[in-house]
Amino acid sequence: MLNKYARAFFTRVLTPFAAFLLRRGVSPDAVTLIGTAGVMAGALVFFPRGEFFWGTIVITLFVFSDLVDGNMARQAGVSSRWGAFLDSTLDRVADSAVFGGIALWYAGRGDDNVLCAVAIFCLASGQVVSYTKARGESIGLPVAVNGLVERAERLVITLVAAGLAGLHGFGVPHIDVLLPVALWVVAVGSLVTLGQRVVTVRKEAGEADAAAPGSEATS
Repeated sequence: MLNKYARAFFTRVLTPFAAFLLRRGVSPDAVTLIGTAGVMAGALVFFPRGEFFWGTIVITLFVFSDLVDGNMARQAGVSSRWGAFLDSTLDRVADSAVFGGIALWYAGRGDDNVLCAVAIFCLASGQVVSYTKARGESIGLPVAVNGLVERAERLVITLVAAGLAGLHGFGVPHIDVLLPVALWVVAVGSLVTLGQRVVTVRKEAGEADAAAPGSEATS
């Protein structure tokens, strides 16, 4: 959903910056690695201490590397399977750090086992949602579905809520309830998205098998 509309906008906005980095000799892979390291630092240094505002600021500064590295690769004409693999793999690492940092807060000073479990569910379901698409495509299916809550939605909902919840430390009352609400929304939305993808893959697999009656399904 957000991927479809926001990615094109931010790609245009970040194109000059991507061109600047290329002129300075920076590689797309270096941007991918630095961006992931920055997101991990923001999530795992600040979030477990309850410093959600500053953690979100740091993460936001680095999260756009996901758009910059691809833009750089296209401008330089060096798009590759390796670059796509590295980018996708490190996206999963960054997402895990965000929800892992939140889970650590609720497992520690946040003292809420239920919300800790919800954060862990968000982490795990996000990985499975991504896997269903990758696995479906690997067996030759298009997985033609726009899920309710994909990666962009998960990050935007969680980071906006975390950043606003962090204002509680600056004296804004009751705003910290936004993060628990966001976690529940992401958890339910991820579950719905997983269901959408599983149903789509089942349908596409059935159609593909019907078109090739002599073929055997693989597991």
